[in-house]
Amino acid sequence: MSERPVLLPYADPAFLADPFPLYRELREEGPVRRVVLAGGLDAWLVTRYEDALAALSDPRLSSDVRDASDPRLLAQLPQTERESMLSNMLRSDPPDHTRLRRLVSKAFTARRVAGMRPRIQAVTDGLLDAVVPAGRADLVADFALPLPVTVIGELLGVPVDDRHEFQRWTDRMTMRGAEPPDMAVVNEAWQHMRAYVTDLIRAKRAHPGDDLLSGLITARDEEQRLNEDELIAMVFLLLAAGYITTVNLISGGIAMLLAHPGQLDLLRADPELLDGAIEEFLRYDGPVNPGIARFAREDIEIAGVSVPSGATVLIASAVADRDPARFPDPDRLDVTRRDNAHLAFGHGIHYCLGAPLARLEGHIAIGTALRRLPGLALAVDPDEIRWRPGALRGPLSLPVTFEPGG
Repeated sequence: MSERPVLLPYADPAFLADPFPLYRELREEGPVRRVVLAGGLDAWLVTRYEDALAALSDPRLSSDVRDASDPRLLAQLPQTERESMLSNMLRSDPPDHTRLRRLVSKAFTARRVAGMRPRIQAVTDGLLDAVVPAGRADLVADFALPLPVTVIGELLGVPVDDRHEFQRWTDRMTMRGAEPPDMAVVNEAWQHMRAYVTDLIRAKRAHPGDDLLSGLITARDEEQRLNEDELIAMVFLLLAAGYITTVNLISGGIAMLLAHPGQLDLLRADPELLDGAIEEFLRYDGPVNPGIARFAREDIEIAGVSVPSGATVLIASAVADRDPARFPDPDRLDVTRRDNAHLAFGHGIHYCLGAPLARLEGHIAIGTALRRLPGLALAVDPDEIRWRPGALRGPLSLPVTFEPGG
C-alpha cells in the first residue's frame, strides 16, 4: 500500500459528478488509505464494508472532535457557537451520548413520525401542483428543497413566516454550493440561527405546543433534562440531518432514475418496489459522502494498518457500500436488490435517529413525483448537472421536463 496520501479533489467538478472510480481504486489498493481532505486535512479512509461496520462500533474511535490531534478541525467550528455544536448526539460519546439519545428518543417517537405522513403527502402534492402545468421544473429548488424545509419547520414548530429565513441561515451555515466555505459568512449565519432558536425555545417554554421542540424541552429521564446548549445543538443537528440530507436523498434518487431509464421503467411498472428502491438509492449514491468521521483515542490498528492516536478516521460508507465482497455487482443500480444492509445511516449507537423520517419523506416525494410527472426527463445534458461539494452529496439543481397537466 502506498504511503503517500491521496488527495480527494472536492473542488473538481468531474470528481463531484462521479467520485466512485477513485473510491474503487482506493478500496482495491487497501482497506485503509491515507487521504487529504479539503483544507489539507489528513485522514485514514476505511474503504471496505466489514472494516467500516466494525469501525462504526469501535469504542476506541471517538465522535468528539476534541479528541482530534489536528487543531484545524476544531477551528472549523464557529468559535462563538462551538460549545453548542459539540453538545449534540452526533459529536458525543457515552455516557453523554447515551443520555442525550435517550432524552431525544422520548420526544422523537415512531408515532410522531408516522403521524406526519398525511401532512408530508399534502405538502408534496402542493409543490407538484405548482409545477405540473408548466411541464418543466428544477426538482431541487421547486420540490426537493422546500419539502424537507417545510417538514422540519413544522416538526420543530417554526412559524410559517420564519421558514424562509430559517432556510437561508441553514444554507449559509452549511455553505450550500460553496467550496471552500467563507467562515465569516458561516459564523454570521450561526449567530443569527442561535439567537432565533434561543428565542424560539423561550417561547415554547412559555407556551408549549404539539411539536418536537416542545417535546424536547419537556422530555426528562428521571431528573435529567436537556440543557440550553443541548437543545440548541439538537435543533442544529435536525437541520443538517433532517433537512439537507433529505433534499439530497430526494433529488439524488430522482437523478439516479433519470440516469438509469430501465430502473425507472421497473419502478413505474411496479410501485411496490419503491421501499427497496429507497434503500438502493442510499446504498448506490447516498447523501453523505464519503462517510463519517471518527477520531482515534489511542494508537490502534484497523484492518492491519496502524493508525496513530488523534488521527481522523473517515469511515467511508459510500465506498464500503460498493464493496463487491458484500454487494454483488455493486456498481449497478438495482431497485429490485433485496439484501441491502447499507451503511448510509451509520451503525451502532450512532445509527441515525431520523432514518424513519428520511425514508418516509423519500418514499412519498419520489413515488408521488413518478406518478404525477409522466414523461419525466432531464432538461439538460447530464454533464451540466452540478453536484454539491463537501461531505453532503446531491445535485445543486435538477432541471427536468415532463408532460404538462392541469
